Amino acid sequence: EFECYIFVLYSQVLKAEYFSSGRGEQQMYKLDIGWPKTPEHFTGQTFCVAVDSLHGLVYVGQRGDNVPKVLVFSEEGQFLHSWNDTVEMPHGIFVWNTAIGSSVWLTDAGTGKYGHTVKQYSPLGKLMQVLGTPGNAGSSLIPLQFDQPAEIFVEETGEIYVVDGDGGMNNRLLKLSDDYKEIWLTGTNGSGIGQFKIPHSVTVDAFGRVWVADRGNKRIQVFDKVTGEWLGSWSGCFSEDGPYSVRFTADYKYLIVAQLNINRLAILAAPPVGSIGDCVMVHSVQLADETKPHLVDVDMKSGAVYVAEIGAQQVQKYVPL
Repeated sequence: EFECYIFVLYSQVLKAEYFSSGRGEQQMYKLDIGWPKTPEHFTGQTFCVAVDSLHGLVYVGQRGDNVPKVLVFSEEGQFLHSWNDTVEMPHGIFVWNTAIGSSVWLTDAGTGKYGHTVKQYSPLGKLMQVLGTPGNAGSSLIPLQFDQPAEIFVEETGEIYVVDGDGGMNNRLLKLSDDYKEIWLTGTNGSGIGQFKIPHSVTVDAFGRVWVADRGNKRIQVFDKVTGEWLGSWSGCFSEDGPYSVRFTADYKYLIVAQLNINRLAILAAPPVGSIGDCVMVHSVQLADETKPHLVDVDMKSGAVYVAEIGAQQVQKYVPL
């Protein structure tokens, strides 16, 4: 009860802070209109974006016929290079940095010969690893099979979280070891506790919790990263539109959520430890009509937020004020 009371108090303080800032609201981010320097490199539908904070690089996944599927920019907005091999329909993208180097993980939600896979590339686009049998939709764990996997998050240890899938037969969250074996698995199709309808985005916070955008159920669900145990869910902020993307700010104080159908970024207060409670929106960034923000990523050094917008066919950069 005491913990609950503290959380309610914490919520009230945040709400007060939010509502009082409603008049002449304090902006938290501003659009960097000079990023990228050459927007004409966006030639397809930009589905996903990943930041390599360590090396100052931004990777963009785009779809379309005869377009390069992955574009690489500097954080200043210079176009560097692109690659196209072995990628059909990029859905989610993630940069993994280790002591010995970095790699780019990509979920391929295509249904053709390269699809239904999670792939690891070198920063220059050399294919290093394929999880799942390309072109085969499935649910098995040995061998691993996916059905339109939506997004991936890789920890420094090499442990992997995958949300699978983007409208296929699977509605699940998998945790894999660094040698790609199942550690735990949760989720079936449904709206009960621990069930999903289009688990669309996944991220891990600094307190050992896994956050999943459960898009079709218009909620975020939270799990213990070690055991896979369900810890709570947030639905209060998503009556208008489900969450498409979940990413933490660099200080882990806020969760940034893209809402595609209402063209909005919602900035929610992240609970420190203990009770998950329900969400408190502290700020929002209203994007232009038909922008359709799909997935976002955050530069964990500068705090900049990059938004992949399917409707506008661009990635935009927002910098913290």
